[in-house]
Amino acid sequence: MEIITAGTTPDRLAKPDWFTGRVWQTPVVEAPAPARVRALRVSFEPGARTAWHTHPLGQTLHVLSGVGLVGLRDAAPRVIRPGDTVWIPPGEEHWHGATPESMMCHLAIQEADDDGQVADWLEQVSDSDYRRAPD
Repeated sequence: MEIITAGTTPDRLAKPDWFTGRVWQTPVVEAPAPARVRALRVSFEPGARTAWHTHPLGQTLHVLSGVGLVGLRDAAPRVIRPGDTVWIPPGEEHWHGATPESMMCHLAIQEADDDGQVADWLEQVSDSDYRRAPD
C-alpha cells in the first residue's frame, strides 16, 4: 500500500502543444504494472480547453467544480457540471475544457495501453468549434 499525502504532488502547467489557454494538472495516480490506471485532476481557466484527442482504452471525466464543455467531431459541444460523469469510448475524437466564462475542474481517468500510451493528440480545437452553441 502507498499513501500519497495531500499537497505533496505538485501541480504542473499543461503542455501548450495539447491545450489552449492555461490548464493545470495534478497527478492523482499512475498505478504500477500490472495495473494500467492513470488519473489527473485537471483545472481549466475560463476559455481553456484540450486539443482534439482520442484514448486507446477510453476515458472517464468526472466534473468536480465549475462549468465545462465536452465536444465530439461534427457536433455541438455539451455542457458539463459538478457531479456529471462522462464516458468517452476508445478512439472517439473529442475535446473538453472550461466555458468562456467559468473555470472547470475535472478528474480525468484513463488506462494505458500495452505500450504505455494513454492519449493520441491531434490538432487544436478551432475557436469556431469551441464557440459553437452547446446542445
